[in-house]
Amino acid sequence: GMGPGGVPGGATVAARLDHRIAMSFLVLGLAARRPVWVDDAAPIATSFPGFAGLMRGLGADLREEA
Repeated sequence: GMGPGGVPGGATVAARLDHRIAMSFLVLGLAARRPVWVDDAAPIATSFPGFAGLMRGLGADLREEA
């Protein structure tokens, strides 16, 4: 099934500065077996400033890498 662990993950998503793509794939990452990375999540802060806190509350391990 497509429950938790049903999505392979392990990919980097090119969000193309689109907050909707970035947020969608980060939410998908909650069900993935391996991490999902987004190339640039900065646009999320403009449209949904509380997104990172909400995701962490759901168990997401969000990290910023240089």
